[in-house]
Amino acid sequence: MTFQSYFVLAIFIITIAGLIKYQQRPSLVFGITLLVLFATQMVSTEQVIKSISNQGLLTLILLMLCSIALEKTRLLRLVAMNVIRPSYKVTWMRLFGFTVLSSALLNNTAVVSTMLAPIRSNPHHSASKLLIPLSYAAILGGTLTLVGTSTNLIVNSLVLDANLPSLGFFDFTLVGLCLVVVCGITLRLFSYLLPDININSAIDESYFIEAKISPESSLVGKTVEKNGLRHLQSLFLVEIMRGDVLLKAVAPTEVLQANDKLIFSGDISKVSQLYLFDGLSIFAENSGLSIDNLREVVVRPESILIGNTLKSVGFRSLFDAAVVAIKRDGEKVSGKMGRLKIQPGDFLVLAVGEDFKSRRNIRKNFILLSDVELDSRLSGKKEWLAVVGFLTAIILAAVGIIPLFKAVLLLLGILLLTGCFSTNELLRRFPIDIWVIISSAIVLSYALKNSGVIDAFNLFITENSDAFSPLVALIAIYIITWLLTELVTNNAAAALVFPIAYGLATSIDVNPMAFIMAVAFGASASFISPYGYQTNLMVFNAGQYKLNDFIKIGVPVSIAYSITAVTMIVVVFGL
Repeated sequence: MTFQSYFVLAIFIITIAGLIKYQQRPSLVFGITLLVLFATQMVSTEQVIKSISNQGLLTLILLMLCSIALEKTRLLRLVAMNVIRPSYKVTWMRLFGFTVLSSALLNNTAVVSTMLAPIRSNPHHSASKLLIPLSYAAILGGTLTLVGTSTNLIVNSLVLDANLPSLGFFDFTLVGLCLVVVCGITLRLFSYLLPDININSAIDESYFIEAKISPESSLVGKTVEKNGLRHLQSLFLVEIMRGDVLLKAVAPTEVLQANDKLIFSGDISKVSQLYLFDGLSIFAENSGLSIDNLREVVVRPESILIGNTLKSVGFRSLFDAAVVAIKRDGEKVSGKMGRLKIQPGDFLVLAVGEDFKSRRNIRKNFILLSDVELDSRLSGKKEWLAVVGFLTAIILAAVGIIPLFKAVLLLLGILLLTGCFSTNELLRRFPIDIWVIISSAIVLSYALKNSGVIDAFNLFITENSDAFSPLVALIAIYIITWLLTELVTNNAAAALVFPIAYGLATSIDVNPMAFIMAVAFGASASFISPYGYQTNLMVFNAGQYKLNDFIKIGVPVSIAYSITAVTMIVVVFGL
């Protein structure tokens, strides 16, 4: 091998080491790799541009952006309401089935994100008994179709880059179905190993938001559970103020009454979910201000508010603002918002009027932090457009009427033109980290080819072909991909191993499709480590798990997955 070959191989090894050491910052590691390779002329300008504009990568980005509109509808929340049941067995089966089916068509990260709140706040079962099954079901569901997981789309982009025919929408389905059945049974059998953790909801660190039920609201006369108030995303109903009586322990069976004041705790950016319920108005709206323009502030020690209530000081007329939410570090806020006595250091989220910035008393009373971006919600025709449009685009691509890239690009344009989301929302939610990771990994694969590393590897395999039977080679590729997935990330593992797998299949003259599928399914086999797959990391934090919890349940699932995947790849695709 030449000096260039050794240099690129060293960069490859250093990149993997960096990903293992800095697991929380893979985009930084890959970004540095890209810059080094480009600066040392290991890749050309054309190859960098081609990597950044890779069709599979762009399709993934477009799908993730389009799914933002779907997250803003009631679809997933309404379905989630029907998952939790008093029986753990029934709940487990419903959760597994819904998550698998949803993840086959939708972004599985969005599915898990939607289900986190109803699982954490359910009154029947410990959340730690359900969150790991939720993530694993999302991973398994993602293996069913081309769009089920980002891994499959990235593998397809690399297939196209190798001048091979595009993978079909259902090419993964037969192997994926076997994995869903086998791993589903294994996961259910070993569910007794899941820990029973008393999850702290960190209410003291969350904003408190007050909303009032009008007499005409459809919420009146129904229970908290029936109204779906237990299934909001990152918002939790913690208290009800009924007249002068404060109900601190809100049961799911509590029947709501007219003029009840509901006290929520959670992420202020999710407050627009409350607009999905008719006749539910936020505290600030009583002052005649919209929550479209929000500012976060901290109350200064010398503020005239200290020791007074919002109602007594005439907050609206003083500052041309109204309080939407309040947070007090180290202490739980409770009761009616208007009657709370303000303390130094209180965090407030304010709905501000046109004169707010020009008031001279603002900086005397508050430390201004930042604007607050709200996650808006869709209703009516826009909600139907988002749901029907997304499903139509997927179906048209699945049956081969139009390419997936074209379908999601047209859908994104329609959603933008109809106001289902704004350009600001797209910029705020743009998955820049994923773009950097995948495009950099593709650049690295180009460098391996340019420097002759892949050719040297192929020559070595050819000279020692007797030691590499097709089955042994397939298993080796699967294991390498799986290890990288557990150690780094699924997308990075797929992009890094693909050129090696394709080169190996070519060298020993076997069906490359089997090796391509080994990379795709191996890169989705993240069950032991919470860091290899995004949904695992989400439930790891939400469920307050320990690493050992993932190892205990993940090892048997991973063994069942690996045996089934390799066996079915050989049966379905041949060698």
